[in-house]
Amino acid sequence: MIDSHAHIYSSKFSKDRESVLQRAREAGVTQILMPNIDSSSIVAMFGVEDQHPDFCKSMMGLHPCSVKEDFEKELEIVEMWLSTDKRNFVAVGEMGLDLYWDKSFYPQQAEAFKIQVAWAKKYALPVVLHARDAMSETIALLEELKDEKLTGVLHCFTGSLEEAQQLIEMGFYLGIGGVATFKKGGLDKVLPHIPLEQLLLETDCPYLAPVPYRGKRNEPGYTRFVAEKVAEYQHLDIQEVIAQTTANTKQLFKL
Repeated sequence: MIDSHAHIYSSKFSKDRESVLQRAREAGVTQILMPNIDSSSIVAMFGVEDQHPDFCKSMMGLHPCSVKEDFEKELEIVEMWLSTDKRNFVAVGEMGLDLYWDKSFYPQQAEAFKIQVAWAKKYALPVVLHARDAMSETIALLEELKDEKLTGVLHCFTGSLEEAQQLIEMGFYLGIGGVATFKKGGLDKVLPHIPLEQLLLETDCPYLAPVPYRGKRNEPGYTRFVAEKVAEYQHLDIQEVIAQTTANTKQLFKL
């Protein structure tokens, strides 16, 4: 399995990160993809990648919750890293829209979204999208920006079947995490109807731990619980789910 979205560099893992990574390997995780947040997370993320260069791979982007008055300065740092040949990033991300906490920065978030999509096209990288309380706005922006160069994944997908189909029609994958195991997560109405070829597995650790660990710290080794739930919804063997989602992840991120 590949955990396609994990903040394993988070300070929540500072005391036992090596043990967490070992448990991930024992659970069958072969790679972990790490989304950036903003300038404050870069050093920690690179530190984990440098210690585990084949196991943990970095992305570069600006999270919408970090888009404030100074977002241009943050984006300058993102662009500086994307343009360097010192790092091989697997994606532009984590980027997107988040209107859950604060809607006042929506214009800046939309601008940062467009700028980062342009960089993804320039550097031939996929985008890793965050959309919280902003699915319709995200789809509208993608409709405006889509072309043959734009590809990516809507991570932690929790939208409707109609929204899932709209994203898939634009060439996007859906990142499925712990919410799939929640009784009222809503994905029971979506996952039975989505081709396995369009799904990626993720944890978004340390957040959104799947059942039976809901409410506790999430970790990459729990990717298997997500795979089990996808297999259940699609009436497939878990090994088929693991093989196809791993192939999807390798294809999207050119691993």
